This record gives sequence, C-alpha cells and structure tokens, in this order.
Amino acid sequence: MGTPMPGGGRHRRRIRIALPVAAAGVAAAVAGALLTTSAGAATSLPEPKVRPAADSPSSAELQQRVAGAMAGDDVAGETGKTALTAGTVAGSIDPKVIGGNETTISTAPWMAQLLYFDDRGTASTGDDIGFFCGGAVVAPTKILTAAHCVKGYNWKANGAVVTGTSQLPSDNGTDLHGGTATAVWRQWNHPSYSATTIDNDIAVLTLDTAVKATPIRMTTSGDTTSYKAGTSAKLYGWGRTSSTSDDISETLKTATLPMQSDTTCSGAYGSDFVKGHMVCAGKPATGSDAGTVSACNGDSGGPLVVNNRIVGVVSWGVTDCVAKGAYSVFSKVSTYVGAAYPRVDDANLSGDSKADLWVRNASTKTGYSKDSTGTSFAARQSWGNWDGVNVVLQTDLDRDGYQDLVYRRSSDGDVFWASGRTGTTKQIADNWKTRTRIITPGDVTGDYLPDMLSVDSAGVMWIYPGKGNGTFATRVQVGSGWNQYNSVRGKGDFNGDGKTDLIARAKSGSALYLYKGTGKAGSGAFSARVKVRTWDGYNAFDAPGDVTGDGKADFLARTPGGTLYLYAGTGKGTSEIFATRKSVGTDFKQYDIFG
Repeated sequence: MGTPMPGGGRHRRRIRIALPVAAAGVAAAVAGALLTTSAGAATSLPEPKVRPAADSPSSAELQQRVAGAMAGDDVAGETGKTALTAGTVAGSIDPKVIGGNETTISTAPWMAQLLYFDDRGTASTGDDIGFFCGGAVVAPTKILTAAHCVKGYNWKANGAVVTGTSQLPSDNGTDLHGGTATAVWRQWNHPSYSATTIDNDIAVLTLDTAVKATPIRMTTSGDTTSYKAGTSAKLYGWGRTSSTSDDISETLKTATLPMQSDTTCSGAYGSDFVKGHMVCAGKPATGSDAGTVSACNGDSGGPLVVNNRIVGVVSWGVTDCVAKGAYSVFSKVSTYVGAAYPRVDDANLSGDSKADLWVRNASTKTGYSKDSTGTSFAARQSWGNWDGVNVVLQTDLDRDGYQDLVYRRSSDGDVFWASGRTGTTKQIADNWKTRTRIITPGDVTGDYLPDMLSVDSAGVMWIYPGKGNGTFATRVQVGSGWNQYNSVRGKGDFNGDGKTDLIARAKSGSALYLYKGTGKAGSGAFSARVKVRTWDGYNAFDAPGDVTGDGKADFLARTPGGTLYLYAGTGKGTSEIFATRKSVGTDFKQYDIFG
C-alpha cells in the first residue's frame, strides 16, 4: 500500500505473500451480589482439574519460523487456475494494498502478522514453504483471517503470529520491533472453502497463549448498512506497495476504499464474484500504480473495517493489483459471522474445540468429564469429590481458550469461578442460594466477552456483563416470568446468526422455546420466544456447546430411565432446530448435575 518507505531502495525479499492466484474462471451494580475476592473456606471447595498447557514451541523455534516466512517466496493457497472468465477484467487473479498511508499499531492494535515456514525436513531448501498473511485479533487467543492462508497448512507445527507492532520482523526474526510472537494451537477454516473459486474464504486461528492486543469485533449477521455502495471502509496491511515490484511494506499501512454494489462487482468479475459471499471495494483500478488504491500481495487475510467492525477479509484480486477496472474482493463477514463466531468461543475441557460433558454422580458426589468424540462421549474421567455444590457450569470467563468452571456452594449459595488454565478459584457472587437458574451461555451482550445470567426467586432474569477477567459490570435486568420454565440452558449460537441464544422448557406442557440473542443488554437481549419443539419424557438437560465440532450449538436431554440423547444443532431457528436425536449412553440416571 502506498509508496515505499523513506530511505527505500532496499529490496524487501521477493515474496509473493498474499491472496491466492485464482484465474481460469475467477476474475478474481453487579448488584452487590457479585464479588471478586478470593474464595473463603466455609466449606472446603472442590479442586477442579487444570488441563495441561498447549505444547508450545521454544522462542528459538518461533524465531526460526518468523525468519523462514520472511525469506519465503510462496503464495498462500496458490491454485492452478490460469485465466479469467471471458468478458471480465483482463489478467489472472492474485489476491493483493496499493496506494495508502503509513499508520501506527495504536490506530489498529488488533492487526496481526501471520508467518508460516515449513522446512519440509529435507536437506534441500527448494521444497521449503514460507509465506506471510494478515489477520485480526478478535479475542485474546483468536485471529480472524482467510481460509486460503490456513487450509492445507499445519499452523501448530509451522506457524507464528506476531502482534503489537506496526513493523515487520527483521530478516533473521530476532527483532520484532516491540511485538510478540505467539504459537498457534488450533486452526479452523470454513468447511466449504474452495481453493478453485476462493469461495467461503474465512478462517480462525487459535493461539496457545492470550495476547495483549486489543481485539476488534466482526460485524453482525444483520448488518446491511456497512455494505451500501459508497460507504467508506478502511483496509490495513503490510502488502506490496507497487505493481512493478515484489517489495512489501516494512510498516503497517492503511487505505480508504468505497464499498461497491454487488452489481458493480458482478459486472467486473462475472460469475467469479459470488453475491452474498463476497464484497468488493475501491475505485476501479487505473491500469497502473498512479490513481489506484487496492489490496495487494501480503494483505491476504487482513481486515476491511467499517465503524470499528470487520466487514470483510482480504480474499482475492487481479495479478499485480492494478489491472484497469479491477476491484479488491473480500469475504463478506456478515455472511460468515455465524460460522466463524463459534470458533471464538470454542473452549472445552480437552482442548480439541468439541464441547465435552461434565457430570456428577448423585450418590458418591464424584465429578466426571466425558470427552466428546464428535458423535458420542468417551469413557468418563474422575474429577474427585464434588460434594457440597448444586450447580456446575462450563464457560471461559477470561477468554484464554481454556475451559473454566463456575459452581455454586450448597451451604450458602456463594458462586465460584475456577480457572481451567491456572486452577485458581475465586468467589464471584455472594448468597445466590435462592437463584433458581444460573447460566453461562457465552457472550450475550455482543462485546465478545462471556457473560453470566441468573434468575431470582421472583422469576426475574439478570445479565451480569463479563469483563473478560472473571469480574462483571453492573447487572442489567432482562425481564420477568422466567420461573415458568423448569430448564433454561444455553452455550453458543443455536440459529446460526453469530449471537448467543437460550433454550427454555416450560414446566407446564413441556414446550421447548428458543430465545434468539440480539447481541444487546437489558430487556432487548433476546427476541420474542419461538416454540421449536414439545419435549415430554425428559427430566434433565444440558447445553455444553458444540459437541459435534461443526460450529453449531448442540443440546442434550436425558430420559427418566437414564438414556442421554444428543440433539445436534442445525443452525435453524425453527422446528428443525435439531437433527434426529442420537443416543449417547443409557447409564446417565446416576448423575444429578450436568455441567
């Protein structure tokens, strides 16, 4: 983007780091009831397990990956396509920022550098893979980027993410210019991503350690205003600064692009532009650097921002970025937030991104975890004595990617938070003995920080907005009438719009209702309830999150005889909200707490 750095003349590696080449056919008051003090010991507290930390590479290994990536000349997600659809912009597609101004990390603290290097384990360097992509921090351990930067690569074994700096690393990877290199723990890309069409080009990397960078949020599924033609959007990246040189920018740059209509985008790219999945922005390129403002190589995976929310992810564009009449093409985030957001809140007990089951035996008071296999649950693992509690819930209150537990002590109603990473236990609420429901559904208020809900003895529901550190802002009333239900559960998004929902079952008549989250606090936190099922024959329920690992929230229901059924979520907010039930065991009558 923009002109080369002052003092230029220094060639910055011959890397073609960014969007994939796509051609043939692609034209490419906390109520006084909340506390934050250390837990007292009126009754001895159970001791939650601490899941071992992710196996992190050494600093030297991360340095090697950074250096290898900066010296690389590979293109992330490169395809074999070689020509554009007839009648569209001339030239092959090579998604890439030209034109713009240098900026500082303080203006875009969420920007991330994604560096990948795989030496392939051979003596030759000819088969090494090294490339660079952009990304954005959307939670302390989560990076939103493009699928073509992720699909087919092993980021845990070969990747590093640098945050907190506007400068690229030094050639040998030793100087990060005040930034921090962090290893990758897990990766996800949209399951329908196509390297041929570069469709569904969205991905999320999970870091093994939380970073200090201030996150930025994705836009919402109902956002149409940000995509209106003419709306000013900001593009950020370290990509190429000229169509005639492979030099990339040493310093973060930004450019302002006007959003374009689907009609304009389709007119330029024909069927290669997938309406609803893609959006294009910028003025038509001039055919040269002069007068062109565009994404370019090295900007892949970076964010397009409107009103401090990510509305697009740099996906593809024309080779050398400036072909006359071309526009930069981005993945349309409003379409994909329903798929991507569950990966922002996918902490679980075993760390594999599939929600696990936590239960307590009614007679022995022993707690157990059962690891999800995606279709069933593995053999139970003992967590020791959990006597003296009457509520246990799974959540990730501090957003560090490790599953925490929230539980209530029976004797006095005090509520505690146990960190899944450190094992530290803190009291977070005082005397909630009369609360009829406590729920930890995730982010209700739309700020990407996990919240807590409770229903008091009068049936009034309250939201306790989380601060991401196990403390909460002043509670906000949602509404009354919640004691008409014998179960109110939720963890994640049941209808696929990227917002946290609740499932409630009526005491009378056994009707099952979906309360769709709106991403707001207070009385507008949930839309009017929608009846989705009538469920007779069950006496216990659980909503641990995404059990199957497909990004959709699932539900569990137990019969009086002890059979536990998995209802896999479909992402539909109708009577088809769940797929056909599947038995995951017949011995669950013994358990009195489902977490």
